Amino acid sequence: MNKSLKTYKTIGEVVKILGLENKNSQSPPTHTIRFWEKEFKQIKPKVFNGKRRYYDEKNIEILRKIYFLLKEQGMTINGVKKILDSKETLKLDEMQNKTINSLKIKKKIVKISNIIKSLKNNS
Repeated sequence: MNKSLKTYKTIGEVVKILGLENKNSQSPPTHTIRFWEKEFKQIKPKVFNGKRRYYDEKNIEILRKIYFLLKEQGMTINGVKKILDSKETLKLDEMQNKTINSLKIKKKIVKISNIIKSLKNNS
């Protein structure tokens, strides 16, 4: 892969970045990303090497917004389309960043409390 392609991520890498999980099998749920590509005109991956999709930072950021609105905010596809088509995305970026930061902090707190519990149990 040449240097310019290193800025692109494969569909499998994007699934990991978004934290998408497939409940029924071990393979990553790339079908979700493909479905979103059909539903949201803003997602435009590059196609190189015989139909392999590659996503740049702009596409990954759009996918993050879609994931946030659908999965974390519980919006409908039509609702997300309206937001992505409007000027509300700047407000969304701010709200998404605050939510993501609070989720990271909560995960860290859970890890720390688990460590404390295990230390108390070992004492």
